[in-house]
Amino acid sequence: MPEREVLLKILDLARWAPSGDNTQPWRFELAGDDRILVHGHDTREWCVYDFRGHASHIAHGALLETLRIAASGHGYDASWRLLPESPDSSPVYEVGFTRSERPSDPLFRYIENRVVQRRPMRTRPLSGEEMRALAAAAGSDYRVQFFGSLAERLAVARLLWKSAYIRLTCPEAYKVHRRIIEWGARFSDDRIPEQAVGVDFLTARLMQWVLGSWRRVLFFNRYLAGTVLPRLQLDLLPGVRCAAHVALRPRKSLHSHLDYVHAGVALQRLWLTATSLGLHLQPQMTPVIFRWYCRAGASLSASAALDGRVRDLARQFETLADMQEDEPLCFFCRVGESSAPKSRSLRKTVRDLLTDGGR
Repeated sequence: MPEREVLLKILDLARWAPSGDNTQPWRFELAGDDRILVHGHDTREWCVYDFRGHASHIAHGALLETLRIAASGHGYDASWRLLPESPDSSPVYEVGFTRSERPSDPLFRYIENRVVQRRPMRTRPLSGEEMRALAAAAGSDYRVQFFGSLAERLAVARLLWKSAYIRLTCPEAYKVHRRIIEWGARFSDDRIPEQAVGVDFLTARLMQWVLGSWRRVLFFNRYLAGTVLPRLQLDLLPGVRCAAHVALRPRKSLHSHLDYVHAGVALQRLWLTATSLGLHLQPQMTPVIFRWYCRAGASLSASAALDGRVRDLARQFETLADMQEDEPLCFFCRVGESSAPKSRSLRKTVRDLLTDGGR
């Protein structure tokens, strides 16, 4: 059985798992010499992007897979199960550890190196070997679809341009944007630091000032084309400047919260594999999330006009990806070569993530 110090080392690596806007929707409990309880939660109450908790559930899956990979590097097998009676808004996962003689997972060494790159990348096309490795990483239950030609990247960039308009004019999203950015920062333990957002210094200053009130947002959007500059820097140019866009498509419908957890497992293996290939990655989840709203018949915003734009965006996305309305999609991103980002989101310490505060 692993000692407490080994469990803490495993958790110290696992905490680097990705989560939407660095929300880290989990807490850890050391429940014995060979068990950890992961207390999950979601952000649906305040985050419009966490539709029915799906984004957080995907993050839970990424964490559980990272726990498994981290344990392998310390000579242990890790397996997990959802505890009975756990509600999907606050699920509890039990992770057990047993000694193993098997070598560590090849992705172990890339856990801390995995990072989001929001700035433009090089446009060198992915090789056949790289595409095969990414497709294999997701597993047989998922199809990995690539959009790599210039025409495809332009089409995706136009999709992101339209999606960003919804994002930047939605009052429900405005509240999230105010909360998730740490202005003036190069690193952040629990948010996105300004320097990792992907805009230049002057645009960042303008964004910070405009986000000070919804009235300013309305004024700039209505009279000064306020969405143009951020959409250009955050969506249109990066959408073209990459090797390819990648869609992760489950072969079966997603129904239960555990279906999204398993999708997070596949996502993390794909992302770590991209890192092992020397590629960077940026999630592009707003078109996916807006489609979730649309196909569930749910309203994104109090603005009926924005809901109409969401429906149009969903249809455009489905045409681009050759998807039927009932086909599931759980992750969308862009990949490519680039220099390492100089700024990134960090994580809360293990002590802060433990339910007992590390006592």
